Amino acid sequence: MNDKEIGEIRRHLRRDRSNITAIYGCYVNDNKEIITEFRQSTGLMPENEADKYYGLLRRVLSGAIGKNLIDITFKTAQVADSPEHKMLMDLRKTALKDDELRLSFYQKIIDNVALEGNYLILIGCDSYDVPFKGKDDLSNPDSSEETYTYLICAICPVKQTKANLHYVPEEKLFHDGAMNQPVAAPMLGFLFPAFDNRATNIYNALYYTHDVKTSQDALIEALFNTPVPMPAAEQKKCFEALLTTALGEDCNLDVVQTVHDQLCQRIELHKEAKVPEPLMIAKADVKEALASCGVSEEHLAKFSVDYDETFGFEADLHPKNIIDNKRFEIKTPDVSIKVDPTRSDLIETRIIGGVKYILICADENVEVNGVSIHIGESEQDPSPATV
Repeated sequence: MNDKEIGEIRRHLRRDRSNITAIYGCYVNDNKEIITEFRQSTGLMPENEADKYYGLLRRVLSGAIGKNLIDITFKTAQVADSPEHKMLMDLRKTALKDDELRLSFYQKIIDNVALEGNYLILIGCDSYDVPFKGKDDLSNPDSSEETYTYLICAICPVKQTKANLHYVPEEKLFHDGAMNQPVAAPMLGFLFPAFDNRATNIYNALYYTHDVKTSQDALIEALFNTPVPMPAAEQKKCFEALLTTALGEDCNLDVVQTVHDQLCQRIELHKEAKVPEPLMIAKADVKEALASCGVSEEHLAKFSVDYDETFGFEADLHPKNIIDNKRFEIKTPDVSIKVDPTRSDLIETRIIGGVKYILICADENVEVNGVSIHIGESEQDPSPATV
């Protein structure tokens, strides 16, 4: 799914647009015990309450593709005959009305999810009459050739608050109140089937994770039985380690700047072009950037082998998972320097008098702890510099 398709379903998933007749829930404690299971009719809910339920479900369709929103692909054999795919299809076919099937689904999540404390499982089944779009990309709500029926599930932590003084309007006084248990934004969730090319695709699902640093491998295995990419934060660490170990002495400031700058340029051009499909970076793209700044053939070959071992053979990566396009940072054990990514050219490395230095161009507007300072001629180094 791309950003436009995700946005289209997210806009539909509202109280006044959705065709969800009931939202089902299962409240679980930290001992993996079901406290309660419920069915909430959307037609009987107060409007503000319904808006909050829909808001939680919509959050499952938020975040960055490849980072928070991960494409799940089922094998053809799974779609033909597998317990995990059959369960999802049956839940969708029965619109969640089969109590036994729904309870089995809840139990599968409870047995495999890794969350601390109490949490709430919410799930709804919706049908969307997809408006026809012409060549001008304008939709016609009165013309539809596709009905997209899907499941949307959110797994939300339930935090217990401390008892605090609260205001009682009738008495115009503050009194001690009971502990509350508000539902937090989803940590995990999924959409099934996928909405690809504005049509139903039972070969795919969209998995949501709020935490990009950890992976719920057991849950993903139980629900989908298919491997997913490593978490985005781990991809970034692995890519940084890969450059360090594969390039050896070739891994200098110029090389890292070049890779960062070229990936940032690709991200910006993709954004300006308003291409709906997510931007992906191939191994060849990174090798091209490395070769352009003089990395040796030996180190390029090692990078190629190590890349496949780390990410999978010829795997494509989301560039925002491996670089931070909004920050360029240099660190030593005692110093951290952050630079506007578009001005990394202001930094260079030098050896002066046998000592290694990081030099930053500071011609104007230099501040220290918020105080504007002046760099005088007396601070000029008369010794020759060695690059």
